[in-house]
Amino acid sequence: MRLLPTDLPGVVIIQTDYVRDERGFFIESYHRQRFADHGLDYDFVQDNHSQSQAKVLRGIHYQGMDAPMSKLVRCTSGRILDVVVDLRVGSPHFAKWIGIELSAENMKQLIVPAGFGHAFLVLSDRADVQYKCTAYYTPAAEGTIAYDDPDVGVTWPVSDPIISARDRRGMSLKQYLANPAFTI
Repeated sequence: MRLLPTDLPGVVIIQTDYVRDERGFFIESYHRQRFADHGLDYDFVQDNHSQSQAKVLRGIHYQGMDAPMSKLVRCTSGRILDVVVDLRVGSPHFAKWIGIELSAENMKQLIVPAGFGHAFLVLSDRADVQYKCTAYYTPAAEGTIAYDDPDVGVTWPVSDPIISARDRRGMSLKQYLANPAFTI
């Protein structure tokens, strides 16, 4: 297991060794002690699995301090562009984002700590995304930043993504700043 830091402190790419042969592959995607040995001591309480078609964009989602949620994200079928945005007001990286391709082929995983927004765009015909969460889904604590907010400026590789009604109602970064969920 190797940790690759990103430009956002705390957001880490995880590369885990795996075996691939004519039968398929085997990967130990999560091992609590190995993660803890690398400083990733998370208490996961919920697993989520979504399947989406090409050009589906989900996010930019977060859960505020009433139910802060960290995630371990992986793409088990297809390919996605996984995007993480720093939403911690006072952080030197506030409103900065990174995008990482996660795929069934590269088997990379991504740690998204509480305090960061998370989104992904499906790059393949279909994709399965699975993620472990450190908090239960709590609708009263959730928030959504508009995926196309110019003050965040994510460069999405498609101009016409498929967006849910909820995500179309995402707030701007300026609206978020009126009542931020995270501060340092």
